[in-house]
Amino acid sequence: MGEAMLTAILDKGLAAPGDISVGNHADERRKYLAEKYDITVTGNNLASARTGDVVVLAVKPQQVSEVIADLSGQLKPSQLVLSIMAGVTITTLHNGLKFDRIVRVMPNTPAQIGEGMSVWTATPEATKKQKGWASSILQAIGREIYVDDEKYLDMATALMGSGPAYFFLFVEALVEAGVKIGFTRQVAQELVLQTMLGSGHLIEKSGKSPAELRVMVTSPGGTTAEALRVFEKGGFTNLVTQAVKAAYDKAKSLGGEPK
Repeated sequence: MGEAMLTAILDKGLAAPGDISVGNHADERRKYLAEKYDITVTGNNLASARTGDVVVLAVKPQQVSEVIADLSGQLKPSQLVLSIMAGVTITTLHNGLKFDRIVRVMPNTPAQIGEGMSVWTATPEATKKQKGWASSILQAIGREIYVDDEKYLDMATALMGSGPAYFFLFVEALVEAGVKIGFTRQVAQELVLQTMLGSGHLIEKSGKSPAELRVMVTSPGGTTAEALRVFEKGGFTNLVTQAVKAAYDKAKSLGGEPK
């Protein structure tokens, strides 16, 4: 995700390569980033963080202690911290970094192709200009929605942060079903992918709700009605709700603080 943001920032002209410094402890990764993007890369997180207006924390949540140890009390008041670490709360960042201008973001993986969805919030200390920086970066990787309460970040994690995997799973299942009724895997996948893409665009552009569109395509006593009957018998809608709730509960537990 960090590289997706880096690529988008450069492609959209939000910053020049010479304005960007990346900290990474892995020698091979540093070499790769420097050669591909012509940016400054260092093994010292603090040296990298001190160079820019926006400090993006794009590491796994399990590495947060290491990053906090490197940066605690060392950031400048004029800087903004933008964290995309799942489950790591603003309180954790504030207390650990001893810093109060923080934006917390939950993006999702379609950001890799500029089609992401990001939900974000900011501390009261973040200035209007700094929020503008955050918004511009997130718009470079897709769409963004600002929320005024951090509690929505865990909800977003469960719904759209993990959401792509739900769609991938359904596509896998639908392709497999196509193979079982006689299509080759290649043909089944092409049919399913275009159906998924076209259906998404139809929801977006038709002005109708998903429920309205479902009713329009479902003729009484027809093939679609028969398939939907099986989904309903299996408790499909309730299963989706249970899955999202499980992801939400897990997201809250990752924060390590009472909700």
